[in-house]
Amino acid sequence: MNTRVPEKSESNFSELEKHLLNDFQHDLPLTENPFADIASKLGSDEQTVISTLQNLKDRGIISRVGPVFRPNRIGVSTLAAMAVPEEELVLVAEKVSAYAEVNHNYERLHHFNLWFVVTARDDSHLDKVLQEMENNCGYSVMSLPMLEDYFIDLGFDLKWT
Repeated sequence: MNTRVPEKSESNFSELEKHLLNDFQHDLPLTENPFADIASKLGSDEQTVISTLQNLKDRGIISRVGPVFRPNRIGVSTLAAMAVPEEELVLVAEKVSAYAEVNHNYERLHHFNLWFVVTARDDSHLDKVLQEMENNCGYSVMSLPMLEDYFIDLGFDLKWT
């Protein structure tokens, strides 16, 4: 599950939301009914879990729920970056995030200030998506394919107080 640091205070989150945001960043159940399994662990029901996750997505707290595969194990991927004027950064980031091939994006304090990972079924599709992004966003995309594999755990214990 991809999350961002909530801007609202923790008191604005229900206990169910807190558990969904924190407890399932890793080890999402790989079963026929993962949301029912999550609900069972949290003393809830499947539909409540699904609607709560949808609400978190609608509020911009999470961007997606789903697996993140090790790079280049299924299809191909690349780290990509754009240099975007600050006043257009949010709009361009939204356009980039709209691509199903984009897992997440983030801002960096650098000339190349918008970074994202793009995955595709093969090199041809990856190239097509990157070209389409350039055309759609109006900025060149710098592609940085992985040369060496390093694992960085992007899960964060939110430590609700």
